[in-house]
Amino acid sequence: MDGTTNEGAAGADRYPPAATTVGPRASLVMSLPLGLLLGALSLLVMLPAAQHLRSLQGGERAQATLHTAGSCMAGHCQVKFEAGGRTVIADLPVGSGGGKQSVGASLAVRYQADDPQVAAREEDVGGGGAAVLAALSGGAALLFLTVAAVAAVFLARQRGSEA
Repeated sequence: MDGTTNEGAAGADRYPPAATTVGPRASLVMSLPLGLLLGALSLLVMLPAAQHLRSLQGGERAQATLHTAGSCMAGHCQVKFEAGGRTVIADLPVGSGGGKQSVGASLAVRYQADDPQVAAREEDVGGGGAAVLAALSGGAALLFLTVAAVAAVFLARQRGSEA
């Protein structure tokens, strides 16, 4: 802190500098599962969520209030609205926006006429937010899988040169 170093201090040469690189085996072990997880998130969660949101574009429109706030992008929000003469409390699907709104906030929703429990915010029925997250997680998956492939090739060549 005072600008001096411990270069000449007793025992300073006993401890080697900290390693700053990750070896190819560790790269493979970390990148492969992460890439597969992000790919699964993209293909199995976010793409179907975007398609589901788009399917509600032609649905019935209603004014709703935010009944339960939470992480709407993860599907933890509920809205309350009138449909067919009865009050409906519906869960917003995964990929919904509006998580920063407080309970009681007014918003427009689209719902299926035959099943009002299937509803989404009108701003989300284009599927844009979920599609963007699908693309980002898919791109990250490709990046991590590429790193894993490069690490695997490096390890294979390293084993070949040892033999």
